[in-house]
Amino acid sequence: MRRVVIHRPGSYEQLQVEELPEPSPGPGEVRLQVHFAGVNYADCIVRMGLYESAKKYVGWPITPGFEVSGVVTAVGPGVTDLVVGAPVFAVTRFFGYASAVVVPRHQVFALPSGFSAAQAAAFPSVFLTAHYALHRLAAASAGARLLVHSAAGGVGMALCQLGRAAGCHVVGVVGAAHKKAAALRAGAHTVIDKSSEPLWPAALQASPGGYDAVFDANGVETLAQSYRALAPMGRLVIYGFHTMMPKSGGRPNYLKLAWDYLRTPRFFPLQLTGDNKSVMAFNLSYLFEHQPVLSQAMAQLLALVASGALQPPEVTMIPFAQVAQAHQQLESGTTTGKLVLTLVDETSPAS
Repeated sequence: MRRVVIHRPGSYEQLQVEELPEPSPGPGEVRLQVHFAGVNYADCIVRMGLYESAKKYVGWPITPGFEVSGVVTAVGPGVTDLVVGAPVFAVTRFFGYASAVVVPRHQVFALPSGFSAAQAAAFPSVFLTAHYALHRLAAASAGARLLVHSAAGGVGMALCQLGRAAGCHVVGVVGAAHKKAAALRAGAHTVIDKSSEPLWPAALQASPGGYDAVFDANGVETLAQSYRALAPMGRLVIYGFHTMMPKSGGRPNYLKLAWDYLRTPRFFPLQLTGDNKSVMAFNLSYLFEHQPVLSQAMAQLLALVASGALQPPEVTMIPFAQVAQAHQQLESGTTTGKLVLTLVDETSPAS
């Protein structure tokens, strides 16, 4: 089988495609032939050696990838409800950039009706992230006013869709004019293009009373202002620090990282209490140890898909051998929606 292997942290040249023996499923596991693998910004951080859960759970060498779609090729002992050849998608904790992957049965799901296999591979990571942020942490309900940074990215578009489905008023933020339409298609009621208008005056105009929840993966660039934009009882949900990372070259600037670390706002309990606001943060890869949380979230997401409340993610397909270009494009900040690595032709019957 083919698998992307990173032997040491670095730039795009560390993404090596290697031939390895195909894994065998153990008890309660399923082996998939992978047709499509979703690409997430977290994969780039893994490659750079800055992703803490990658160090904790795997180390070097490592294969990135949190989501795949394909067909079942083998089942381990105890798995009786899946048959070889069944089209499925799965959420993984790393190892998704491969032509075959073994995952626990509870992380494998039937292909949703109306989704292509490529769209299914782009679905679980971003929608589980968005669902946990919106419903578990922000506890958003109908009528809540949401500010979503990076609203044309994978998680951002998922947040816009889920927020709209929950009856919230969604204000999206994008960094370029060509991204505005994508955020609107995803469900944002208003989109602020911060490349052409001052972000925070526009955000205040869109919601003069502040926001019930702000979703921020930017890091130091916006965290302090995101907190100030909260209404009383508002919640700031943090799930990334993208502005600390490079947009080209593929290597972190450690002096910039140190400077941004020092500039990152600190939130003190006395201030939070006095302001009547909350600050929360999480990383999806740590939630795999809490299976009921992920299983319940996926069940709710698939129910929304079945009802028509959620639409398939927008995807751009890139050949598996061009994984380095995929990382380069994602880090550039110019993409919208999700990038998906293809191991088969999307027009073939297998897709």
